[in-house]
Amino acid sequence: MPQGDYIELHRKRNGYRLDHFERKRKKEAREVHKRSEIAQKALGIKGKMFAKKRYAEKALMKKTFFLYYFLNVGVLSNTIKQKRKEKAGKWEVPLPKVRPVAEDEMFKVIRSGKRRTKQWKRMVTKATFVGPGFTRKPPKYERFIRPSGLRFTKAHVTHPELKCTFNLEIIGVKKNPNGPMYTSLGVITKGTIIEVNVSELGLVTPAGKVVWGKYAQVTNNPENDGCINAVLLV
Repeated sequence: MPQGDYIELHRKRNGYRLDHFERKRKKEAREVHKRSEIAQKALGIKGKMFAKKRYAEKALMKKTFFLYYFLNVGVLSNTIKQKRKEKAGKWEVPLPKVRPVAEDEMFKVIRSGKRRTKQWKRMVTKATFVGPGFTRKPPKYERFIRPSGLRFTKAHVTHPELKCTFNLEIIGVKKNPNGPMYTSLGVITKGTIIEVNVSELGLVTPAGKVVWGKYAQVTNNPENDGCINAVLLV
């Protein structure tokens, strides 16, 4: 057996010292200071040789760093651009501009109270979506009234690539272009982004998982037509 292998053999049999890696880390950290001390004290030809060697090391290190940095930045910037393109395509909606709906058109004032002097209640005149477990508040505390005749649970969603229309369940209202208040109330007007259940279409992700919910944009005025027509955002 070679003379220098006894350390490896001992480590194989008994393992490392408990503080081995900590001592190693500290030794490497002290090495920088030691080299600096040598560089300051070295004189004459020895100092020149040490400086030349150190200069070559630094030049190589800097070259490697810049090469690695610019290569990574290039790859990263291309990835970001690609993601932005995909995102822009994903949110490229069929109706980029929609007519804003005024509050007077959206709500109808309901007079309440004994002498009907209070005017703090509002009835929604547009189509709405409420969840399956929705229960109305007591009349005393209900500010926004959503009539049951204008509540929708399904939408006719057209797939732009398949050119087919499916009657799908609505999961929720993602965004109403008229404002966050209408989104929270679940009001559905022309241009509203809704989430629909597409599990029955059999769409799958690149990883092989079944897609459950997808966004669609409403393309008609539901309160006039009595149904919701939408285009799937692929």
